Amino acid sequence: MSELSAEEWTAILLSLRVAAVATLVATPLGIAVAWLLARRNFWGKAALDALIYLPLVLPPVVTGYLMLLTFGRKGLVGAWLADTLGIVFAFRWTGAALACGVMSFPLLVRPIRLSIEAVDRKLEQAAGTLGAAPWRVFLTVTLPLALPGILAGMVLGFAKAIGEFGATITFVSNIPGETQTISAAIYSLTQTPDGDTAALRLVIVSIAIAMAALIASEILARRATARLHGY
Repeated sequence: MSELSAEEWTAILLSLRVAAVATLVATPLGIAVAWLLARRNFWGKAALDALIYLPLVLPPVVTGYLMLLTFGRKGLVGAWLADTLGIVFAFRWTGAALACGVMSFPLLVRPIRLSIEAVDRKLEQAAGTLGAAPWRVFLTVTLPLALPGILAGMVLGFAKAIGEFGATITFVSNIPGETQTISAAIYSLTQTPDGDTAALRLVIVSIAIAMAALIASEILARRATARLHGY
């Protein structure tokens, strides 16, 4: 680790920041969407389900290009955001976080949805008969019981965001210090003479971060499960 250059540290820290922001911002929306798919039947549910998982089957470059058309400086939404609110995503680290959030969203939603579906509805109904409002039932019954799935979804989303490349580089390019994440830095180093050693260092760092995230997820999920069952 002491041999890492300043540029490599910059890419690592930027990747961690982008992945953390993407995960934290996507989690509340992911919980809401997972609950909607798990607990409600409505017209267009199949289409919404397909739309959520679409980034998993589309080429990442296609997703990145669609984001550029939508959230770019002259995009359908991006132009309004820039002119009205002064928010610009394209070629900024915030755009990298947005791209990572979109690409990791399906992996975040899936475990949360399965965890909510596994919650016994009789417990929710019992809380309702005792006078608890629906939002209170969700916060005090559904959410705590679904906590292991939420933790698993967050870690999977974080790990995916760390490794995201195609959509990110298409949407925000590969700007050192601004949008160059670990994946983009590895790509640049493999195209540079004598860059193999530095690329290998970043590969090792990427593997270490992913392994640490997965191990932490397992520990947290076990503790949450043990706490819920009182042992």
